Amino acid sequence: MPRLDLSADAVSLTEQLVDIESVSHHEEEIADAVEEALRTLDHLEVTRRGHTVVARTDLGRGERVVIAGHLDTVPVNDNWPSRREVRPDGDLLHGLGTCDMKGGDAVMLRLAAHLPEPDRDVTFIFYEAEEVDATYNGLKKLAESDPALMQGDFAILMEPSNAGVEAGCQGTLRVDVRTTGERAHSARSWQGSNAIHDASGILTRLQGFEARRPVIDGLEYHEGLNAVFIRGGVAGNVVPDECVVEVNFRFAPDRSEADAEQFVRDFFEGYDVTVTDSAPGALPGLHVPAAKAFLEAVGGEANPKFGWTDVARFTGLGIPAVNFGPGDPLFAHKQDEQVPVEHIERCERLLRAWLGADS
Repeated sequence: MPRLDLSADAVSLTEQLVDIESVSHHEEEIADAVEEALRTLDHLEVTRRGHTVVARTDLGRGERVVIAGHLDTVPVNDNWPSRREVRPDGDLLHGLGTCDMKGGDAVMLRLAAHLPEPDRDVTFIFYEAEEVDATYNGLKKLAESDPALMQGDFAILMEPSNAGVEAGCQGTLRVDVRTTGERAHSARSWQGSNAIHDASGILTRLQGFEARRPVIDGLEYHEGLNAVFIRGGVAGNVVPDECVVEVNFRFAPDRSEADAEQFVRDFFEGYDVTVTDSAPGALPGLHVPAAKAFLEAVGGEANPKFGWTDVARFTGLGIPAVNFGPGDPLFAHKQDEQVPVEHIERCERLLRAWLGADS
């Protein structure tokens, strides 16, 4: 089993983490390494559930902050192990997971190891299966089995956010919009009804969609409604009797899941609509004192999060949460995944200062 060197700087620790292959559902090795490293630290209480590792201080502070990061990655795409690119304008780390989100995990490990007496109690959660179906998500499972381990006054998810604060997140809804027809031999197509042809009406409605852009806590969100898959057809000589357009609705966090579903059903009135997946958004919560204090400590500005992240799981428990981690999210899941070294160093420096360290 590989061993993590917690005496290393955060950038070297990022390289160590990246070089332990940890594609979703194969996190055992990296979870073992994280658990072993954390159990050497006497000031932490360490708990493991599956391939999720939780480490907590218990100093009796007046406030507890939860800092979370997932251990898994998307599949390897000829981009593993890590490599460092030396550049005059700042070095980059390349490799699977550098951006999403081993740089954030490395910062968490550094804080856990080298900040034994923070001015707030801290819970560090290193969790499994974020990049796959929500059924397997380590935070979801932890909320069901041990909700007390997730409790805090404020939460930070180390998702890549250009080393700045991205507040809240949009919700996501996937639906199948279906047309039905009647099969016939394609040589006698007039004897049937072509369901694929009928799907043109669905696509026309999508092309006419006008995005809603609500402002929440001073942040402008931008909704999106898009076809992401289309499937249909029986054989090369058969008029198809069914066509399904899979549509993804990314909705602003001021809509509930029920509101989002109703909007989509109204938008596709007259069609058969089946919900296949849904997750709520998370309101920014920047008016909450803990969130305001954190924002002021790390720069005083925030941007909206357009994608969905696990901050929604914390807000669902009544815990205000933000995204704050190294890396440009545009590089997440790309073959040339990368993270600026400066982002890793900046996130560690700002979090150390916020948690009461002098340097």
